[in-house]
Amino acid sequence: MVANEKHGNYPFQSWGIAGRDDAEFTLTLGHPVQIDELVIVLRADYPHDSHWTSITVTFSDGSDAVLHLQKTADPQHFAIAPRTITGLKLTHLVKDKDASTFPALTELQIFGQAE
Repeated sequence: MVANEKHGNYPFQSWGIAGRDDAEFTLTLGHPVQIDELVIVLRADYPHDSHWTSITVTFSDGSDAVLHLQKTADPQHFAIAPRTITGLKLTHLVKDKDASTFPALTELQIFGQAE
């Protein structure tokens, strides 16, 4: 279940940055996984929320990818070159220049297969 059209109590769960320019999100997978797609679902309680225009994903193998995001409630799919990782970090979260100060992540999906 993905509920991203509002914010607050269940089922509207999200991760926000509390206005921090240096915010990072780290995910440890626990074992090697070969991945080839990421899906980002932003919290979309517009106009209360803002959105990130880009996010840098740094993978545990040392590679990275810059994802360019849209202001939408829909899942945003990103095909990436296949790589084997044990985790990733979302960094350089660039907020849109709109008036809201509240960009937030509702869901991060990683697609691939276990090694």
